[in-house]
Amino acid sequence: MAEHLTFTIENQERIRVVANSFGRAGKVLLKPGRILVGEGCLLKMCRRGPKPKVFFLFNDILVYGSIMVPGRWNNKQKIIPLEQVQQEDLEDGMAMANQWLIRMPHKSFYVSAASPEEKTAWMGHIEKCKALHVQTKGLPTDCVAEKFAATWIPDMASAICMRCSKRFSVAIRRHHCRRCGYIVCRACSKNRALLPNISSKPVRICQHCVSTTQDEQRQKRKNVKHWKKNSIDDSPMQPEFETSSDEELEDESRYQVPTKWFNNQVENEDYSQYSFIKPEHINPPVN
Repeated sequence: MAEHLTFTIENQERIRVVANSFGRAGKVLLKPGRILVGEGCLLKMCRRGPKPKVFFLFNDILVYGSIMVPGRWNNKQKIIPLEQVQQEDLEDGMAMANQWLIRMPHKSFYVSAASPEEKTAWMGHIEKCKALHVQTKGLPTDCVAEKFAATWIPDMASAICMRCSKRFSVAIRRHHCRRCGYIVCRACSKNRALLPNISSKPVRICQHCVSTTQDEQRQKRKNVKHWKKNSIDDSPMQPEFETSSDEELEDESRYQVPTKWFNNQVENEDYSQYSFIKPEHINPPVN
């Protein structure tokens, strides 16, 4: 009983430290039943290349943000419910080693760890926390694959538009199609479409995706008419629920240290197999 109380107090203090690191702009993280499993620095593939980000794994959410002062101050807090996460193991790439893909309905991105062992630890802890969270809450085991957001191709991957092959320049800038993730020019991405799983407003899509979206909408309307014709319920369809997303501008930073996992000594049937980080932040490396 005393050990459990000590663990609860220490866990609450850890979470307060994490929340305070995001300042007033961060959301409240402390809630009953929430446990901080670990924290560390991972490389996240952004549109302008790999950037170090601070990641915090809880038993129900994954939180990450940009590093302002290493180990002390973070911003641009992002919170991901674990039930929405799907991971995909990947081989090493030219830009990042020890990488894997994190897929979600509103956003998908690549991350990499400092070593293969650290990558295995992160992926394993995320999957275990997700499985326990889904089981405890009685949630669906996986998202519908068709609703995962496309992963953006980094700017450095192409010097030309991936639709019309025009070379990018000061006058012809890079843009991203929100539906397929391709790098396209302005002329090839003038259209806007509503993608409910990633945005509450119409977003940029390329010309190729316009025709695909229109075909899907025509098929959807056709199915609706067929359903109404054969159904005794002629009530109008309810509007689809929309969620928001934003295109974040990434800051440059070269700070990255391996994740440190510390053994949890508290006997708990759900979380005794996990590791916990110390409440104090990791100091930046000495140059």
